[in-house]
Amino acid sequence: MKKAQSASSPAKSETPSSKRLRPADFPGTTSPAGKDIADILESIDKRLSSFDARLSLVEILHREFKCLRESLEFSQQQVETLAAENATLRESVKCLTENVTQLNRENKKIKETVIDLQARSMHDNLVFSGIPEAAGEDTETMVKSFIKNHLKLPEDTVKNIVFDRVHRLGPIRATAGRPRPIVAKFGHFKQKEHVKSRGRELKGTDFSVNDQFPKEILERRRVLFPIRRGFIQKGSRAVIAVDRLYMDGQLHRDPDITPWLY
Repeated sequence: MKKAQSASSPAKSETPSSKRLRPADFPGTTSPAGKDIADILESIDKRLSSFDARLSLVEILHREFKCLRESLEFSQQQVETLAAENATLRESVKCLTENVTQLNRENKKIKETVIDLQARSMHDNLVFSGIPEAAGEDTETMVKSFIKNHLKLPEDTVKNIVFDRVHRLGPIRATAGRPRPIVAKFGHFKQKEHVKSRGRELKGTDFSVNDQFPKEILERRRVLFPIRRGFIQKGSRAVIAVDRLYMDGQLHRDPDITPWLY
C-alpha cells in the first residue's frame, strides 16, 4: 500500500539552491548566502533609486539648459537687432553732423556777407567823438565847425564838403556824461579821406575821428590792436585794414586770434 502511494504521489524534490533562495520557508533560521543576496538586492535598489533621482535631476537640468539656450538665442537676436539699429542710428547721426557742419559754414558765410555789406555801407562815414551836445543843435554845422577849428582845414575847403547825412549815435542819455558821437556820411570819399588824414591834429585832446565799422568788426579790431603794437615794438611794420592785420606786407593769420579768416 505504501509502495502504491509512493508511486502515485512522488515527493517533490528540492535542491540546496532552492532552499537558499527561500529562507522564509524555514522560520527562525537564515542562510548566510540568502542574506548576502538580500543585501546585494537592497544595495542595487538603493543605487537604482539614487540613479532615478540623478536622472530626474539630469532631466531638470536638461530642461533648464534648453530654456537657457532658447533665452540666449533670443538675447542674441535682440543684440543683433540692436546692433543693426545702432548702425542705422550712427549713420543718421553722421548725416546730421555733416548737415549741421554744412549749415554752420553757410551761416558763417552769410553772416560775413552781412557784415561786409554793413561795412561797405559805412565806407564813406566818419565818427566824431567828444563834441559837446546842445539842445536844438545842428549837427552838420557843428561837424563843419569842428573840422575847421580842430582839424585845421581851410574855411573854403570846409564849405565845399558835402554830407549826405549827419546825426548823433544812440538815444538821448538821461544823465549828463560823455557826449554821444556824431556820425557823418560824406558825399565824396576823397573828402572823407582828407578830413580823416587830419586826425593827427587831435593828439592829446579828448576828441577823435575814426572810420565807422559794424560792431563785429570793432570787436575784431580791439583784438588786433595789442598784437599790432607788439609787432611794432619788435621792429616790424604792422597795419590794420578793417579787420585784417598785415605784418611787413603779409596778412597775419592765426586760427586762435583771427578765426573769422577761416
